Amino acid sequence: MWLNQSSIDGFILLGIFSHSQTDLVLFSAVIMVFMVALCGNVLLILLIYMDPRLHTPMYFFLSQLSLMDLMLVCNIVPKMAVNFLSGKKSISFVGCGIQIGFFVSLVGSEGLLLGLMAYDRYVAISHPLHYPVLMSQRVCLQIAGSSWAFGILDGMIQMVAAMSLPYCGSRTLDHFFCEVTALLKLACADTSLFDTLLFACCVFMLFLPFSIIVASYARILGAVLHMRSAQARKKALATCSSHLTAVSLFYGAAMFIYLRPRQQRVPSHDKVISMFYTVLTPMLNPLIYSLRNREVMGALKRGIDHCRIISQH
Repeated sequence: MWLNQSSIDGFILLGIFSHSQTDLVLFSAVIMVFMVALCGNVLLILLIYMDPRLHTPMYFFLSQLSLMDLMLVCNIVPKMAVNFLSGKKSISFVGCGIQIGFFVSLVGSEGLLLGLMAYDRYVAISHPLHYPVLMSQRVCLQIAGSSWAFGILDGMIQMVAAMSLPYCGSRTLDHFFCEVTALLKLACADTSLFDTLLFACCVFMLFLPFSIIVASYARILGAVLHMRSAQARKKALATCSSHLTAVSLFYGAAMFIYLRPRQQRVPSHDKVISMFYTVLTPMLNPLIYSLRNREVMGALKRGIDHCRIISQH
């Protein structure tokens, strides 16, 4: 049996920050972004759960998106912060595998959910009379469940494959978390089959939902152009703008990371882009969906008023 030294000692994460004055400021900014992401997503989940007016398919999907963002940011930032503050920079072999599994599962699930949320918007705008039937509670649970299931399957496949490779040389990952493409560089075995598997998974998990998004919005655009009322067109586009913003942020970063040839990848670029969609996007999503949404802001105001009344008694 191959003695895998890394399974005993784990790995060293170089991280993204040094202990210079500038990087200390940047690290503090990342922690602030993490706290905003944490509070924003928890608050959005609570509002959707507690306010009956938000018990609709769109907000159910949004609560699932917030849960994914919450788990994603908690999977990455706390370990990164501990390593930076302690100066140890280490992660165990099992810890690395768990981080890969969660990361791939959550990114895959979020990508699929964003795609299926576009279908929800298409049904709401193009078939408003049939919307309650087409997007029943059962259908919503099936959509959310399939997003989680495919994401978890993708995560399990990549985690098992990555952890099965022998790592008998350097244990130093040029990243701030256990990321599959960074880990593959340390394997002392032929990884061409895994590279093909990884690319196939990424193509499926990115292009399938992206195709659903493009098809849905093409239909939405056609429906909007046929609307006679300018106010109806404005309202229809307003309901889609938040989702389109979230899609642009997520897919832009993910495609830049995973669909480039390996020889074109630069570790410093990958780390910056990874920071964007593992930390910044989970913070921006609740802000995008709340600040630009009257119903969410109304639920927040009602929640604050309710807390105020309770505190007065």
